[in-house]
Amino acid sequence: MRLDRLLAVRHRRARFAAISLLLGAGVVLGAEPKEWLERMNHALTTRNYVGVFTHVRGDRAETLRIIHRVRGNDVSERLLSLDGSGREFIREGDELTCYFPDKRTVLVERRSPDGPLLGALPSIGDDDSLVYEIRGGERERLLGRTTRVVALHPRDEYRYGYRLWIDEETSMPLKTQLCDQSGQVIEQILFSNIDLPGRIPDSMFKPQIDASTYRWLRAERQVASTATPALWEAMRLPPGFRMANRSAQSLPGSSEPVAHLVFTDGIASVSVFVEARKTDVPPEQGPARVGSSSAFSTMVDGHQVTAVGEVPPNTVQFIATQVKATRGLGLAPAPRSK
Repeated sequence: MRLDRLLAVRHRRARFAAISLLLGAGVVLGAEPKEWLERMNHALTTRNYVGVFTHVRGDRAETLRIIHRVRGNDVSERLLSLDGSGREFIREGDELTCYFPDKRTVLVERRSPDGPLLGALPSIGDDDSLVYEIRGGERERLLGRTTRVVALHPRDEYRYGYRLWIDEETSMPLKTQLCDQSGQVIEQILFSNIDLPGRIPDSMFKPQIDASTYRWLRAERQVASTATPALWEAMRLPPGFRMANRSAQSLPGSSEPVAHLVFTDGIASVSVFVEARKTDVPPEQGPARVGSSSAFSTMVDGHQVTAVGEVPPNTVQFIATQVKATRGLGLAPAPRSK
């Protein structure tokens, strides 16, 4: 898969909604900031809500509408761009459908039931305070409401920080900012209105466009294979990061299953895709950026390795260059670096 396509798809479905800004805040430290983060987590995962927010990235701004419904164990979500292209993201259960009217394309993929677009905040242990510091809890007025401001600061150059304005009354995040290590804002979400209805009808989760004539692409999360797959691992990782998931995927534009590794520090995450190099396509190598998402691609043992994540560029480069095959390519297991 081309690096620009891979980065664009990931950014459209994740950063387009600025989801990580809403999820990226949960460490075990000061009691009061932790309590507000827990309240926000509970509100985001258990309540129905309908809101409009502005997503600002650099000098570009986009207005979006979000609809989130919880019925028992079933979660439905819809994100709709109110500007320009009219892109939509609709999740029902473990299926996410992404509509791109400007490309006349629909992408359908499976998502883990425990990984919704606006799911629970990560559960982070005491050791993670070594890479993040949490501060705040002070009151501040925003949009005519009283909020609590909580800031999450990175302790090194391998991750971004967050600032959140949490409504005292509803515990919903009215404003979130993604910041670099110096505190400069990279991206921002600001709600202009938000409601918490008791009931949301099914009709609100129907796409507003007729996509019957669009090109439909399907990315299956798990791929069955009779061959023994190569086992890819990262020999070293940035401080605080660990492997969270390993699977095979069938991605649009790739004729063979692609190895997919996910690394996380409990807040930030990096996806690594490994696919056999196509001899008729020049390899893509080096860095790329879309908004706050960084990517780095390199060649390893005849395979293209691409790391993508909402982290600084040096983080994806670090991880991509440490990914090696320890089984399945005729290689002996490589020792782990200390």
